[in-house]
Amino acid sequence: MSSDQALLTVSQMNAADRLAIALGTPGVVLMENAGASVAREITRRWSPRAVAVLCGPGNNGGDGFVVARHLAAAGWQVRLALLGARDALKGDAAYHAQLWTGSVEPLTCDVLEGAALVVDALFGSGLTRALEGAVAEVLAAAATRAPVVAVDVPSGVMGDSGVTLGAVPAALTVTFFRKKPGHLLLPGRTLCGEVVVTEIGTPDAVLDQIAPQTFENDPALWLDVLPRPEQAGHKYTRGHALIWGGYPMTGAARMAARAAARIGAGLTTIAVPQEALPIYAAALTSIMAQPVATTQEFTDLLADTRLSGFLIGPGAGVNAATKARALAMLGTGRAVVLDADALSVFQDDPAQLEHAIKGACVMTPHDGEFARLFDASGDKLARARKAARRCGAVVVLKGADTVIAAPDGRAIINSNAPATLATAGAGDVLSGIVLGLLTQGTDPFLAAAAAVWLHGAAAQSFGVGLIAEDLPDLLPGVLRQIHGPG
Repeated sequence: MSSDQALLTVSQMNAADRLAIALGTPGVVLMENAGASVAREITRRWSPRAVAVLCGPGNNGGDGFVVARHLAAAGWQVRLALLGARDALKGDAAYHAQLWTGSVEPLTCDVLEGAALVVDALFGSGLTRALEGAVAEVLAAAATRAPVVAVDVPSGVMGDSGVTLGAVPAALTVTFFRKKPGHLLLPGRTLCGEVVVTEIGTPDAVLDQIAPQTFENDPALWLDVLPRPEQAGHKYTRGHALIWGGYPMTGAARMAARAAARIGAGLTTIAVPQEALPIYAAALTSIMAQPVATTQEFTDLLADTRLSGFLIGPGAGVNAATKARALAMLGTGRAVVLDADALSVFQDDPAQLEHAIKGACVMTPHDGEFARLFDASGDKLARARKAARRCGAVVVLKGADTVIAAPDGRAIINSNAPATLATAGAGDVLSGIVLGLLTQGTDPFLAAAAAVWLHGAAAQSFGVGLIAEDLPDLLPGVLRQIHGPG
């Protein structure tokens, strides 16, 4: 996968620093480059003004000393406060502290007096304990007085999970080489403000040894496998999607079907209860409605090998019939998307679901549905990974920071979903996009990632006032933007 979208854990970033040093870039140079890049990003956004630089007792604090030195050299009025004693600093941080010729104040709220900008270089992404004492007091005061610029992460945000241990919001976060999961996972993402990644001299080659398994969602990860119509193709080569249509909740399946068709499925059929046929037939044109009156008719329908992908869940109902239909779809060994009610029906026996998965399968739960089936402890990334590994399916754990996890440990975090997607039916559209890509033969993990990103991009292109029905018809415009009109 594209190394540009790689996300590094705290331990992996530490390894990247060690490897860079081993390859010939001294630690003091990495720290110099890091601090200088923070100062550069600050001067790009703000004119010279009074700034308070808050330094911690480790390498993050060392970066802060470099920031202070560069801002002072650029004519800024700089006050620097240090948590702890200057002579207690070690290694690269001690080296750069000695290059600072200004005064070093104790970490108290006094240093904020008159400050129009605050640099938070107290603790980096490896912090594991809650902020307290002077640190918590000074940061809380800083957040009410001036914009805060965070070095690496806002102090108190855990780099691997985005969990906050008392962090205050930053207007800008400058991190180095690659982002960390905590820059994208909530609540960390909202606390970081604008995130800028700067290069500090770490060669990309170190990623070959680190072998990251987590990535930020971006077309660069999946654009090469995104299906495109072929000149010699026909509707069946583009796949035939089958959706179970619920009753009386008919809108969910209809929106999913439109999404599957818009993303490129050659044919889309909704299998519906006999009594629901008039509703579906009146509302659909290019999408077919197939009445199913008995279990045998449903079994016979699934036997059609031209059907290349199935979706069940939207509007299906939490009942024994939904479970039976889901199991029958999984039993074909063909691609299946399970959403909503088709997940909740297994809450009393998750193992039954796990044992039934025979082929490509994508599950798209929100947090509530996820908690009914899987271990809900731990951070979002860890939970999604464990669930995918356990059930052997791709798990799309939905939310503003959707995580897509594969059984082999790979994971993608999505960051383009606007708040307007918090509307009824948006998840049904997402499941339909996943289905449409699976029916065309797209790898399940990449299909899920592409669907989530396209879903977010479609919502972004509309703006405020979005309702779920808008989303399928926005997909062609997004597709044109990323790979042209063909």
